Amino acid sequence: MITASMLYSYDTCPHRVTLDLFGDPAERDEVSPFVELLWERGHVFERETIEALGEPYLNLRDVPREEREKLTAQAMAHGEPLIYRGRISHRDLLGEPDLLRRTADGYVPGDIKSGAGLEGDREDADGKPKKHYALQLALYSDILQQSGWAATKNAFVWDIHGREVAYALDAARGPRTGSTMWEEYQDALADVSSIVDRSLQTKPGLISACKLCHWHTHCRREILRADDLTLIPQLGPSKRDKFPHGLQTVQGLANAALDSLIVGGKSVVPGVGAKTLQAYHARAVLQKQANAAPYFTERVDLPTAPEELFFDVETDPFRDLCYLHGFVQREGGRDETEAYIAFTADEAVPELEQAAFADAWKYVNAHADAVVYYYSPYERTTWKKLANRYPEVASEDDVATLFDQPRFIDLYHDVVRSKMIWPTHSLSIKTLATFLGFHWRDTDPSGAASVQWFHEWVETGDPQVWARILEYNEDDCRAMRVLTDALREIGSH
Repeated sequence: MITASMLYSYDTCPHRVTLDLFGDPAERDEVSPFVELLWERGHVFERETIEALGEPYLNLRDVPREEREKLTAQAMAHGEPLIYRGRISHRDLLGEPDLLRRTADGYVPGDIKSGAGLEGDREDADGKPKKHYALQLALYSDILQQSGWAATKNAFVWDIHGREVAYALDAARGPRTGSTMWEEYQDALADVSSIVDRSLQTKPGLISACKLCHWHTHCRREILRADDLTLIPQLGPSKRDKFPHGLQTVQGLANAALDSLIVGGKSVVPGVGAKTLQAYHARAVLQKQANAAPYFTERVDLPTAPEELFFDVETDPFRDLCYLHGFVQREGGRDETEAYIAFTADEAVPELEQAAFADAWKYVNAHADAVVYYYSPYERTTWKKLANRYPEVASEDDVATLFDQPRFIDLYHDVVRSKMIWPTHSLSIKTLATFLGFHWRDTDPSGAASVQWFHEWVETGDPQVWARILEYNEDDCRAMRVLTDALREIGSH
């Protein structure tokens, strides 16, 4: 049976669907604490949402699965206004929507999500429905329509912000999306059906979500063994699959002559521009060199100042809270002067979040002559979001003006990604600083782990957990200092 969870997995990684169906269970990794936290927070939010509903509903949550489908059908036949945790199926499709609501056009499926219903909480997003939510809802709608319980392709999400977000599945997800959500669902369903009957063979590819997957170790071993193109940073599976057969490995791409890849100024790979292909080729060549060292593709002059700040924030996406603004402050380029300064919200309450933001804002502005280094646009985006929430501290324009100053340097966007070639499989700060010889003190350093630690801190108040969070953030800041010093050294040659 094809389920909503299979479509959800497919949207992230089609090969995960294959492995979940046909992989050796002994090859699975332990579920990460962060993923367990995701499940836990989702269950808690769903329970709290239902308990606060304030209207009658039929609760089938605790009914055994073998009975739930029959009771769901009976409830719809009787015109039950709202059904919680029903079970529906038609032929090879099986769905368990959180909600089934009766309307004039039949039953409409809904899900309770502990995330935002729209991709609209970032400054670079356009507020369109989330594809992985739409795929799940479309499966439920498909079953209801084919079973005669629905006459429209409508669905909804109750999200973390307490909103009901409508999903008109026969509409495009956004102004730049060529197909409708229903067409995207049909395409995904066809592929998943082909995976189920084994007529579609998938293969692993390195993506950002790999680290949280229970097939991570298995897939990474296979990716390395295959010398897969996704070992090249920013070359994901969708781009890999556009490369011709002879260029499906890193070695194959490294061996290819650049003038055979870019002819008349145009790339021979569909959907991959000439400049991007040139960067992929350079990364492949460097990966296959012994004792390879990173290099600049164009001149970069990092600003210098008597004082430097290396800046990193920590956030909890479940509580929508920024709880830590960390800085490593260095004087005169001398490591022995380094000091770690943290502005924290050690309780998950808005008042402390605002106070931490206000203190960090004052600190940065008090050091107006310092160069400030950070890695990726996340710090800027987070501060703009905080400014929107707490305009008495600073406005969004104030934040934009601050980060637009030449003394603010995004090491990832302004330097590493756009003006350098590295021999690593990733351009994350963890990967680059490790390549340069830096080591985090924690045995499991990651942003996802820090979210799980903060949850543990809120639940237990264990001072050792709080110390672990601070230590991890300090090491992130120091890693940026190591990278900055290395960039200056590389640029001097």
